[in-house]
Amino acid sequence: MKSFRCGDVVPGCTAAFTGTEDEILAQAARHAARDHGMTSVSPEMVLQVRGAMTPLTA
Repeated sequence: MKSFRCGDVVPGCTAAFTGTEDEILAQAARHAARDHGMTSVSPEMVLQVRGAMTPLTA
């Protein structure tokens, strides 16, 4: 399990997601469309999101 904070890629955004990498990417894509008006997610953005994910600690 990992976590991702949108604000690490889009300054000022407070959205956060947890799950597997694939789950986070899907959640982030829906969030980007709904809250940031992004109609598509570029490969570069996917790399940024993956790079900003951190492991959850127990």
